[in-house]
Amino acid sequence: MTVRMLHLRVVAGTGGGPEKTILNSPRFIRKHGYDAEVVYLCPPGDRVAESLKQRAVAAECPLTILEDKGPLDWRVVRDIVRLCRKHKIELLQTHDYKSNAIGLVVRRFHRCALATMLHGWTDMSGRMPLYKRVDQWCLPKYESLICVSQDLVDECRRLKIPDRKVHLVHNAIDTKQFARNLNKEAAKAKMGARPDRFLVGTVGRLSPEKGIVQLIETIERLHRNSLAIDLWIAGDGPQREELEARIRALGMEDSVRLLGQLEDTKLFYQAMDLFVLNSIREGLPNVVLEAMAMETPVIATRIAGIPSLVRPGETGRLIAADAPAELERSIGEAISEKDLTQSLVAGARKRIENEYAFDVRMQRVAGIYDRMLKRN
Repeated sequence: MTVRMLHLRVVAGTGGGPEKTILNSPRFIRKHGYDAEVVYLCPPGDRVAESLKQRAVAAECPLTILEDKGPLDWRVVRDIVRLCRKHKIELLQTHDYKSNAIGLVVRRFHRCALATMLHGWTDMSGRMPLYKRVDQWCLPKYESLICVSQDLVDECRRLKIPDRKVHLVHNAIDTKQFARNLNKEAAKAKMGARPDRFLVGTVGRLSPEKGIVQLIETIERLHRNSLAIDLWIAGDGPQREELEARIRALGMEDSVRLLGQLEDTKLFYQAMDLFVLNSIREGLPNVVLEAMAMETPVIATRIAGIPSLVRPGETGRLIAADAPAELERSIGEAISEKDLTQSLVAGARKRIENEYAFDVRMQRVAGIYDRMLKRN
């Protein structure tokens, strides 16, 4: 018998990594007996709504977008209760602090099971520390908590949430969708990248926790050491103006480019000589999974769930967070040790196929739902 479920998420601006997981979930979990709807709460007129609609069509995801006027706009609770009743929702899966709070209220008016997915608290600017405390108050009241990295499991234990409720399920990607179909030279030509320059790339929200200023400064030092190297950055966010100013101050306009938000990053990954994630806070970022699946060499910081994915000498290179000298040295090694770099690429793709494929992930998630609902 099919279970009707609903994913609920609040998002603004450019969205983030969780969107890739949420929008792909209905297609992959259908064969496990779950018919999923997805509801996003977005600010009125926010550009993210149109992007979500386009991505939902591509992912064959049934999507509803509701206007959300801010943290105190509880009018949306009424709309979600109506949707739950209309679709006879039996399981509500939430994905952030506000949807977690909403879920607890919705259950007072519509009987359903509650699960939440923890993607990590990476942006701690503004009111986010307050919102994190709200989230931590909500979490123990949920029946199942699905964590994308071990540090989030540890956080749940710190909150004294029983182990039977807490489950570790890493992020994953569609390995058929993220598969190389161009060689690096052809991809560079399509992107307009210079064929005689080593291209370092990164993908993510332009915000301080991503360590992008430090990455730009590292590329500038390598440039001064006469290395023919370019840095291209895909993404958007609140730090864009600061990054543009830093690029100008360093005189790096010819070598560092801000590409803005890319709807499809696969060509970019294939054009890179090296992908770098220099974050100081993360969960288990989808962009690292994508780069590894696209057979792009990876350097990433040794934080949160990343060491479970990137294994030195096997699938990529790890560096300490906020360690510019180590970052500079690791990029230099990736340039000079070409045979090792290519060996890591092969190991990375194999690891993604064996352990981080999306269909494998959703089978695990369906098992958690089954146990929670006492199915089978």
